[in-house]
Amino acid sequence: MHIGLHIGNFTWPGGPPTLARDLRRIAVTAEDAGFDRISVMDHLWQISFNGPPEADMLEAYTTLGYLAACTSRVQLVAWVTAVVYREPGLLAKMVSTLDVLSEGRAWLGIGAAWNEAEARGLGLPFPPTAERFERLEEALQICRQMWDESDAPYRGNHYTLERTLNRPQPLRRPPILVGGEGERKTLRLVARYADACNLFYSPNLEQKLNVLRAHCTDEGRDYNEIEKTVLMPFDIGENGERADALLDQLHQLAALGIAHAHGRVPHVERITPLEIIGERIVPVAATLQPAG
Repeated sequence: MHIGLHIGNFTWPGGPPTLARDLRRIAVTAEDAGFDRISVMDHLWQISFNGPPEADMLEAYTTLGYLAACTSRVQLVAWVTAVVYREPGLLAKMVSTLDVLSEGRAWLGIGAAWNEAEARGLGLPFPPTAERFERLEEALQICRQMWDESDAPYRGNHYTLERTLNRPQPLRRPPILVGGEGERKTLRLVARYADACNLFYSPNLEQKLNVLRAHCTDEGRDYNEIEKTVLMPFDIGENGERADALLDQLHQLAALGIAHAHGRVPHVERITPLEIIGERIVPVAATLQPAG
């Protein structure tokens, strides 16, 4: 099992003047500690889970470009891109650029978007739910097309691209993670297009996996090809006193077939929690084999 770090809160003691240095320190420490992946949210205002909308929030892809320069090994992903915030042709180009400049470490994390308040507040498009999912499917098709050698046109119901030229190509086709666990639409799109899914640590997790398995059967897709990821808190306590409890959770997840646990780390700016996770969690997680 791999371990990832999700950075969703940028309100740190030094404020904006030291934010870049603090973020670099966090990313370098996480990489040195053995984290496999680092993600940031694709939000423009802070979400209520983390604080008020007025709290500090960085734009995702600018931040990922900065993290690419700060690190050399960890995979980089927006967890997850709001599909209606950027035109798909531009998004495919942005992820391609991130992949080239990070030397092959970019992922595309993408979802149907949900934060209507921030979209309306900043004048971004936010169509009804059904249309957002239609746009999500077309965006997935466009990205996949732009990441092959064809530059043929693309014509969908919502997007028209006259020439899907994309040079330079990514060093590898960026893996696609579709975020969300809606049983009727989102998990069907996972089965059809994605390399990974994003689920939540909850009592419904096994049910969601069973739904995904059924969609894979319907789509003729090998369920085991899809990496199952879970977003969860990595709250190990002030001095690691809750590390064993986290390890118990990871064992449970591996038994369900989860291959990647992606964590929000309280007080990540203090650095010590990342070091403890590197010492006590990452080596044990590496021995866990997800059930098939």
